[in-house]
Amino acid sequence: MRVSIPLLGMVGALALGVVAVLTLSHPPTISIQRGYRGTGMQLEYTPHQIATAFKTNQAPTAIPQTNAGPAAGTIYQNVQVLKNVPVSAFAGIMVSMTQWVAPKQGCGYCHVAGNFASDAKYTKRVARRMIQMTLYINSHWKQHVKNVGVTCDTCHRGNNAPSQVWFTGVPSTAAGGLTQGFTGEAMPSAAADGSALTSDPFTPFLLGHDKIRVSGKTALPNGNRMSVQQTEWTYALMMSYSSALGVNCDYCHNTRAFNKWSESTPQRVIAYYGLHMVRALNNDYMVPLTGTFAHNMLGPSGDVAKINCATCHQGAYKPLLGAKMAAQYPYLEGPGTLADPDPKSPAASGEANPAMITMTAVTTTPAASSPSSTTASPSTNTAPASSATTKPTQ
Repeated sequence: MRVSIPLLGMVGALALGVVAVLTLSHPPTISIQRGYRGTGMQLEYTPHQIATAFKTNQAPTAIPQTNAGPAAGTIYQNVQVLKNVPVSAFAGIMVSMTQWVAPKQGCGYCHVAGNFASDAKYTKRVARRMIQMTLYINSHWKQHVKNVGVTCDTCHRGNNAPSQVWFTGVPSTAAGGLTQGFTGEAMPSAAADGSALTSDPFTPFLLGHDKIRVSGKTALPNGNRMSVQQTEWTYALMMSYSSALGVNCDYCHNTRAFNKWSESTPQRVIAYYGLHMVRALNNDYMVPLTGTFAHNMLGPSGDVAKINCATCHQGAYKPLLGAKMAAQYPYLEGPGTLADPDPKSPAASGEANPAMITMTAVTTTPAASSPSSTTASPSTNTAPASSATTKPTQ
């Protein structure tokens, strides 16, 4: 009897497996050729994936902007960032921000009723800094956002907080058991697209400055001492990229030679700048706001929500499917449109902290420095700088 029960269980499981194989089918796949014939470069999509990305990335209706009236700073009190914007355009931006961030709460989400000049609510102080961040992205990171640009809605999509953010030190809900590694391996997490790679590929690369490249340039090591474990960190980050954009590796790479820029697509260069942009935004804008946010908005380790690719892209190769949101709000396209009194201040560009990526003009390129990261990570090397007119190297 003791033998028959497990045997019956095994037979039942086998029968269920046979039924599943015979009755269930893989969803239809759409293949799109990506590279030259014979290279095997193609993107794979499912109709469900396309429908979900299309539904999630619908741009809101833009409020028409006008330039009537004097500067907002001469009409309203305590306008610090958009004070040179014509009052009519300023009102349009404020109404749009309500639609983008707090459609249910309205103006009261950031402002004190009857005293809009007050900074008593932390949400207003955060929103002011986020406006500065938007201006910084649209003016200094053209290599990544091109002419599409960003607005608050790029990340928020009608929510008080973006739905796609990350925190440091969030344990995986999957049990790792005896196979669990001290860096998070064998604990499947959404960060690595459900794989059993490291559960936090963001802290070392999107907050720290650790080296992502692990492949060597020669057949023999010749000084390349990258380990399998370090490779897992890189793969976890790349899988998060893929999931965030709704694409596979061939979107940026020729998989026969991942490391070769000459055989990669132009999107790899755009992604390269995106990495540096996200790292700068996390260090220069998000982390300094840790003490400003309410306690319930922080992560389990007390850290602030941070940005990754999914924060903006949300399953689409271009956020909001490439809708040119910034062009519809020209006063959010950069300090030049605002006659900002000091667009290169330390608070705006990170100049006060040499460990941050700094920018001095729209035409310059991000230069990554090489501080040692204090986070648990596979390595502590430098991410390289590159020129906007030359091929990036790693």
